[in-house]
Amino acid sequence: MADFLYRLGRFSFRRRGLIASLWVAVLVLFGVGAATLSGPTSNSFSIPGTPAQKAIDLLQERFPQTSANGATARVVFAAPDGQSLADPTYKAAVQRVVGTLKAAPQVAGVTDPFVAGGINPAGTVGYAQVTYTVTAIDLTTDARDALSAAVEPGRAAGLTVEMGGDAVQAPAEQGLTEVIGVAVAAVVLLITFGSLIAAGLPLLTAILGIAVGLAGITAATGFVDLSSATSTLALMLGLAVAIDYALFIVSRYRHELAEGRDGEEAAGRAIGTAGSAVVFAGLTVVIALTALSVVGIPILTQMGLAAAFTVVIAVLIALTLLPALLGFAGRRIMGGRRLGKRAANADSSTTTAGLRWVRFVTRRPVAVLLAATTALVVLAIPALDLRLGLPDDSVAAPQTTQRKAYDMLSKGFGPGFNGPLLVVVDAAKSSDPQAAAKQLTGMIHGLDNVAAVTPPMFNRAGNTALLQVVPATAPSSSATENLVTDIRAQDSPLQTKTGAHLGVTGQTAINIDMSAKMGDALLPYLAVVVGLAFILLMLVFRSVLVPLKATVGFLLSVAATFGAVVAVFQWGWLSGLFGVEQTAPIVSMLPIFLIGVVFGLAMDYEIFLVTRMREEHVHGAAPTDAVTTGFGHGARVVTAAATIMISVFAGFILSPESFIKSIGLALAAAILFDAFIVRMTIVPAVMTLLGRHAWWLPRWLDRILPTVDIEGEKLRNRLDTEPAEPPTPALIR
Repeated sequence: MADFLYRLGRFSFRRRGLIASLWVAVLVLFGVGAATLSGPTSNSFSIPGTPAQKAIDLLQERFPQTSANGATARVVFAAPDGQSLADPTYKAAVQRVVGTLKAAPQVAGVTDPFVAGGINPAGTVGYAQVTYTVTAIDLTTDARDALSAAVEPGRAAGLTVEMGGDAVQAPAEQGLTEVIGVAVAAVVLLITFGSLIAAGLPLLTAILGIAVGLAGITAATGFVDLSSATSTLALMLGLAVAIDYALFIVSRYRHELAEGRDGEEAAGRAIGTAGSAVVFAGLTVVIALTALSVVGIPILTQMGLAAAFTVVIAVLIALTLLPALLGFAGRRIMGGRRLGKRAANADSSTTTAGLRWVRFVTRRPVAVLLAATTALVVLAIPALDLRLGLPDDSVAAPQTTQRKAYDMLSKGFGPGFNGPLLVVVDAAKSSDPQAAAKQLTGMIHGLDNVAAVTPPMFNRAGNTALLQVVPATAPSSSATENLVTDIRAQDSPLQTKTGAHLGVTGQTAINIDMSAKMGDALLPYLAVVVGLAFILLMLVFRSVLVPLKATVGFLLSVAATFGAVVAVFQWGWLSGLFGVEQTAPIVSMLPIFLIGVVFGLAMDYEIFLVTRMREEHVHGAAPTDAVTTGFGHGARVVTAAATIMISVFAGFILSPESFIKSIGLALAAAILFDAFIVRMTIVPAVMTLLGRHAWWLPRWLDRILPTVDIEGEKLRNRLDTEPAEPPTPALIR
């Protein structure tokens, strides 16, 4: 592969005008597709095959008038202190709001609180339930505006009126949080290279790659429903890896120029060596992201595939467009005299600091290994209290109308009112559907933690009934989860007695099913990701112990990351610093998504750092010398790359969306732990302790594994012994 990449690098450098034109054409093509084919995004979750989803599907089939999958809104009314909603003035204001809502666009139905029992016993709080004919993703701006405008008569009459539900959530908009990361990246690149051109090329290629990737994702929304978080996460990951990959190649290219080679040859060698590492690092990330599909949850599959797409684009641009741009830049990539001198001083300082650090580690490998491992284990302790859930109005910021509506309902009706359970009775095979529904109502009344059960409501065919069960406890409490389990346990006795089946759905039921599905998918997912990546790393390093060490280090990193996320978002530590306004359980899909992403990114640094150690080992260096010299060569670039990636991810902590905020903090913490504690501390310590055994590979395995030559050793040997290919005269600078 190194030979192919070498030729690709030379070709891209030589035919830079053609390569640049092709990428501009790709950008234009994708941009036109995004402009003409794009559709809306969604905040909704779907978990096919789970009991909750099956109940929703049954409602859609038998109870279309309930709009089971349609958007909903709860408009909550509260009378002034000491007053009652029964007051004629307030009652008339509530009914005006209800009447306006019924005439609003896309509304399927609105309950009148005075007719449907939507007033609490004290008469101080009431609510109107609004159901829509379409899902939240398909709500028009007019429909959302009409919902907001409809409540104004109630407020004008002196009532407190707030709204909750997915119909109230405005579609997510892309913020400018990534600008902070890009700004920090620019500073780091300028310090690293001492050249505005050298610093600008990674940023330019990253921006182009992100533009192509996001345009492709936007165009895809015209054909499939994508989560509103999909493009944000693709942007986050694509931007980080694109800058890093370009950084490694530009650094190697400058090294080749410094060795006295002409631009075309330097580009070929840089792509043939550093480019090989980029290909395998990118492949590892893509494996981890695409493997999210095995979980079977559409939103995870979407996020994984979209992010993988942007990573593939980043790799392709680094291998083709970047050498073309290096050709345009010429020797100006080395920087001016003043900036170049500063960069050289910074380079020397960083290299010296790296050598001092690795020598310290190799002199005391056991003590360093124990200290670093202990630190990560301590950081991981909060993860023992990890609680999972899906976002609802209870985790909204305190000043939002969604959170105010949630609190008003809890105060007026009880904590369980915000998480009602929908029980669907499938009585198609029952001889007496009415009796079956009545019997189930009595069975549910006899369970613990039940505050209320509404009378069964039948569909027009009379073969399906719908009951609403209000728990006595909050939606996220363990007691409510136990109630869901208890209700579902009534299915067998109900079928035996009446021939009917039951299903339970609702937010709490969906949470339980999501957590169960995540738990069931975790081991297969880990097996796929770790297994494929282990094989890939064996190919790269011709070793069994190095991939094993890399995997164990990853587990330490991800455990410490979970601990940090729990401490901030669940316990509230440093919540003010990170802008966390409301503590809450961790979003159910975050752990498995984080595992995939962090594993892929962790292997990036493993490949970039240990490749240089193996390169020294292949050249005959003693084990400790190979670790020290390899670390000294790679530390500067890995430090810069990790700093850039941390900065990009940390910029998303400023996002107003709690899920994006938690992803940003988690990934920034993960890279911090993995790059600086695991890869730059634990790795040299373990490699020193293993000595030559680090590169042990059974002979039978060595014979069957193909040689990928990621270090470009064979390529360099061939190029050093054969006459150099003459560069194109017009390109000699």
